[in-house]
Amino acid sequence: MEVVVQSDKVRNRTTPLQLSTRTGWDDEPEHARTPWHVLGDTHDQPLIWKRGLQQHTRQVHAAAAAVAHQAVHSGADLESAIGTCTGYRAESEGFMVGVKVNPLNGLPSGYQELLKFLLDHLEDKSVEALVEGLLEARAEVRPLLCGSQERLKDLIFLDIALDSTVRTAVERSYEQLNNAEPEKIMYFISMVLENLALSTEDNENLLCCLKGWNHALAMANNFDDQWALYAKAYLDRTRLALVTKGEEYHHTLQPSAEYLGSLLGVEQWTVNIFTEEIIRSGSAASLSLLLNRLDPVLRNIANLGSWQIISPVEVIGYVTVVDELLTVQNKSYDKPTVLVAKAVKGEEEIPDGVVAVLTPDMPDVLSHVSVRARNSKVLFATCFDPEILSELQRNDGKLISVKPTSADISYRETAESELLVANSSTAEDDKSEPSISLAKKQFPGKYAICADEFSDEMVGAKSRNIAYLKGKVPPSVGVPASVALPFGTFETVLSDKMNKHVAQNVKHLKEKLSQGELSALDEIRNALLNLIAPSNLVKELKEKMQDCGMPWPGDDVWASKWNERAYYSTRKVKLDHAYLSMAVLVQEIVSADYAFVIHTVNPSSGDRSEIYAEIVKGLGRPFFICKKDDLNSPKVLGYPSKPIGLFIKQSIIFRSDSNGEDLEGYAGAGLYDSVPMDNEEVVVLDYTTDRLITDVSFRNTILSSIAHAGYAIEELYGSPQDIEGVVKDGKIFVVQTRPQM
Repeated sequence: MEVVVQSDKVRNRTTPLQLSTRTGWDDEPEHARTPWHVLGDTHDQPLIWKRGLQQHTRQVHAAAAAVAHQAVHSGADLESAIGTCTGYRAESEGFMVGVKVNPLNGLPSGYQELLKFLLDHLEDKSVEALVEGLLEARAEVRPLLCGSQERLKDLIFLDIALDSTVRTAVERSYEQLNNAEPEKIMYFISMVLENLALSTEDNENLLCCLKGWNHALAMANNFDDQWALYAKAYLDRTRLALVTKGEEYHHTLQPSAEYLGSLLGVEQWTVNIFTEEIIRSGSAASLSLLLNRLDPVLRNIANLGSWQIISPVEVIGYVTVVDELLTVQNKSYDKPTVLVAKAVKGEEEIPDGVVAVLTPDMPDVLSHVSVRARNSKVLFATCFDPEILSELQRNDGKLISVKPTSADISYRETAESELLVANSSTAEDDKSEPSISLAKKQFPGKYAICADEFSDEMVGAKSRNIAYLKGKVPPSVGVPASVALPFGTFETVLSDKMNKHVAQNVKHLKEKLSQGELSALDEIRNALLNLIAPSNLVKELKEKMQDCGMPWPGDDVWASKWNERAYYSTRKVKLDHAYLSMAVLVQEIVSADYAFVIHTVNPSSGDRSEIYAEIVKGLGRPFFICKKDDLNSPKVLGYPSKPIGLFIKQSIIFRSDSNGEDLEGYAGAGLYDSVPMDNEEVVVLDYTTDRLITDVSFRNTILSSIAHAGYAIEELYGSPQDIEGVVKDGKIFVVQTRPQM
């Protein structure tokens, strides 16, 4: 990642740290200073900065810290720091007039003139040129900070002062930015982001955010009609970076604060907010305020509204506010409940008794919790407006009626009589739903089978569907080679005399589980990893895989039968977990450029005329819809905002294929693990160089090809499909399809 330093301005700005809890636009963070020491590698221009952070003391409501705070404040004062480094003492006679005292050697050419410019413009009402100069000054001094320097302390204090002055200058601009055009706010975001990147260790993601903001600005200046949608993605990514850095700081600093606070007798409330106050004192607070100011503007321009409705269901329930859905996923509510959850990750279960989940988080529309909500007829939606969310939270304990439309949600307080009417209708609907059950599967006498042997007695729907696609999809759609370990293989291996001790241990742990000791689930998974494969299994599987030109598995997929989410899920719908059989689909991995998921019916609206798909580079996701009567005109609904991609070379993957994953009326897909033979490479994603984002023609070609593949497979099965696949060198490969829930 690069920061290009030019003599007049710094371009390609980058950065942030943590999340400010302040949300009021006029509520400025207190003027306390967080000093940052920036260290790292340097090269000829363009410069690649990596930094180490050295935290200094800051006053946090404790009187005992006042002296230390004043020392840092004084040392970080810009005029004092400049005078120390340039070797001049001002003595009230103007800049550089006075006695020359021990100047710092090696300052860049023209640097003193730049510092003079900064001091001359410190009080300017318009701060843009000042902030640009401050950033240039920080970048120019970086080689000295990163090299061998006897007076490193003086340079550190200069960098601290420059950093702190950026923050105070930006805070001074809040009022004028209230009525500014979005492009102006975006430019300030890019400058504050760069300042934070210059103060942050492991800042590759922040630099990618900076490049994204610069690209969004270029799109806006070129009147690209997608600029606001693109900028919103980078706003979300920047917020995620702030939250992540805030969590890292809390993990690093708070234990020390707790320890020292207990020794010094500091009041607990002061200790509790220590890390929060450290975060608030830095430029991250300014960045957070700028993002909050821009968010509703972008949503309005991009016609995004205040809600993303993932599962549209009209409900009545009592409001309950929780911090995390994860902490209540195994709870049973005794009355209809509208959960307002501050955090939803996407892999949770929806608790019994919950009729709605409303959250500011943005789990994927195709995540486990999203699919579970649609299947269970639970309202699930993301709220982007903090005022609406706060109002909902103030209704904690009240009975409300919630009604979604295509792009919005309305709610009102209601009476219990309305709830009784709604409950009677729901009870009638429940009587009409078919019961579901599992049939125990028998070992077929073979440890491994090839695709032409796949049947419902041997493997699950995942394997059978892949075999069915072979030779039936259009020539432009590839299907990877695959073999399978059939139902009953796991039980047969577990009963082998070589695994006697593992079997005894698992039996004991299952007894603990039946008595309600849920910690036994993790113990069972670990125990199963000690299974030894019989020689016949090794022999048969190798033969089948070699016949297909493939390379070898482990026990992790079988162990995933005992993961918490899957166990709770089967128990919730009263499926006998003992009858759950796990086949393993062994499939070739295509070393892909992109991966995708298709729903051939729009899962958010239920519109059967629309194909909805997400195409991913790692975990980032642009998502789009395509009308079935116009597959060559995909419409992009959003750009990627997640920072991390997972990539893997050509290999094989072992995919769970249980007899419970595709039962009608039970969304079992995704409950069990898929395990690649090789480790994925974790990459910080830079979308500004990705053709899928930057090349409209290329993007339309890829998205249209995906839509055509989805339509063809839906036509083949005669019903809506949930399809997974990858793109390699422009060719579409389908790795899985199942009925859309």
